Amino acid sequence: MAITAAMVKDLRDSTGAGMMDAKKALTETDGNMEAAVDWLRTKGLAKAAKKAGRTAAEGLVAVAVSGGKGIAVEVNSETDFVAKNSDFQKMVQGIADVALTVDDVDALKAADMGGKTVEQTVTDTVAVIGENMSVRRMATLTGGQVVTYVHNAAAPGMGNIGVLVAMTGDNEAFGRQVAMHIAAANPSALSEADLDPAMVEKEKQVQIDIARESGKPEAVIEKMIVGRMQKYMAEVTLLNQQFVVNPDLTVAAAAAEAGVTITGYIRLEVGEGIEVEKEDFAAEVAKLNG
Repeated sequence: MAITAAMVKDLRDSTGAGMMDAKKALTETDGNMEAAVDWLRTKGLAKAAKKAGRTAAEGLVAVAVSGGKGIAVEVNSETDFVAKNSDFQKMVQGIADVALTVDDVDALKAADMGGKTVEQTVTDTVAVIGENMSVRRMATLTGGQVVTYVHNAAAPGMGNIGVLVAMTGDNEAFGRQVAMHIAAANPSALSEADLDPAMVEKEKQVQIDIARESGKPEAVIEKMIVGRMQKYMAEVTLLNQQFVVNPDLTVAAAAAEAGVTITGYIRLEVGEGIEVEKEDFAAEVAKLNG
């Protein structure tokens, strides 16, 4: 397929590779962006791909807890101005309260909220504020104790990132520290057992290809891969990450010192994984005058 300048730019932005290297990677992989990232990494020309795609949607993530159940809900808007609007925030708070009584986003949209469904409430608010909105997703977490944290709070219990941490043991202060760690470090899973096996295998193959580029014997490569995969696990799994509050300890070791066991977590970030088509200004003006 034809390799466009936009494709090359996207690959450069996501990997930090040079322009010609990015173009060659796309050419070698027939324009497959994911394969091109792996090709660059194999050649030692790129850092690991960024964990998240471009965040384009606005809005708020709200968190709430009742007993041993916690919820996180993402409600999107078109602009960040609406996220600062008190009417929007009041609606989001109401939706979070209702979310504690249901198990998934479809049930949430259909649930009663002051005599109307949540979905109808959102529709009515769109008419008042004049901007499109939607309840995008929700997640629930249960545990002996569930602690919450919001990053970049716009109002109590809602902000740009919402985190829930479930644990056994009674140490809310430590749980909040872990939640702040999760907001910053964005782990892929709680432990190695919770990682997607396909993701692990893909990373292993990339590391094998990188090692083979060095020309070392297979026996040496096998030992190299063991160490590199251990490092990978320490980077992407919460319990094996260095605790931001005390980098001398892993999160698991810090939890043991605090007398708790972390049993699960949820992290929702506004607009995560959503991309909006971008058009350059000149093209936009040309379209208006066309």
